[in-house]
Amino acid sequence: MSGLKAASGALALLCAGAAGAAPAVYEIENAHTFPKFEVSHNGFSNHTGIFTKTSGKITYDREAKSGSMEVTVDTAEISTGIAPMEKFLKSKEFFNIEQYPTMSYKGMRFRFEGDKLVAIEGELTLLGVTRPLTLNVVNFVCGPHPRTKKEECGANAVGELKRSDYGMKAFLPLIGDDIKLSIQTEAYKL
Repeated sequence: MSGLKAASGALALLCAGAAGAAPAVYEIENAHTFPKFEVSHNGFSNHTGIFTKTSGKITYDREAKSGSMEVTVDTAEISTGIAPMEKFLKSKEFFNIEQYPTMSYKGMRFRFEGDKLVAIEGELTLLGVTRPLTLNVVNFVCGPHPRTKKEECGANAVGELKRSDYGMKAFLPLIGDDIKLSIQTEAYKL
């Protein structure tokens, strides 16, 4: 249940611009960026959901190993495969989409091991609460798209948070507090 979609989507974009070039700006591709969450359901299984509408930009300087990103997730665009559950998740007890129609992630520090991007340190804002959140980068690839030939970056990232830290406390502990966030993203150089 996290706005991490946006955050994670942005992770992919962090991939690099041309070596030796100034910082490059990448735009998150909504059709290929889907934050996914997992949460325990009554201790028996993990329920999952994805956010299907994300926007944002990433600025990345490959040579300097630095950058920033801003990702926004439309919390009304949530899919679980179960319509009544989606309606419930949009309510005041969970994402409260009437009062908080979006959640956002701002990545302020990219952490590298050698030349490999391994994590993004930033802040997640959900339900009007902003807290630190680190996303661990599982894979990160940049290069020309095989069809369009445009410079593109793609990534997968994961993070963990407690929903209660953001004021989302409905039905604890039956519906778990620990949220696993997985984000796949692709972004194109502007």
